[in-house]
Amino acid sequence: MADIFKLMEQFKNMQGNLQKAQEDLARQSFSGSAGGGMVTVECDGKMQVKRVKIDRTVVNPDDIEMLEDLIVVATAEAQKKAGESAMSEMSKVTGGIELPFKLPF
Repeated sequence: MADIFKLMEQFKNMQGNLQKAQEDLARQSFSGSAGGGMVTVECDGKMQVKRVKIDRTVVNPDDIEMLEDLIVVATAEAQKKAGESAMSEMSKVTGGIELPFKLPF
């Protein structure tokens, strides 16, 4: 019976550590770029876009599709970095144990 209480205590501690890690990640910033840095996107640890920076030389009214593609690529890169960081942090907290549910970011 003592083992169950110990396991529950460990789970409670892990739960608190997961929440703290999520809060820490939300405050972090990750950036991705495309077109040699002509487009830069910044997102937080929840992968929400916070800033987009576009160099004026890449803005061509006759080729909007290229600019759209650059924004998509830069956004994907920033979000990939945020996701990798989140997985790394969560792995530290859980000791490498895979959780049976998807985290909300």
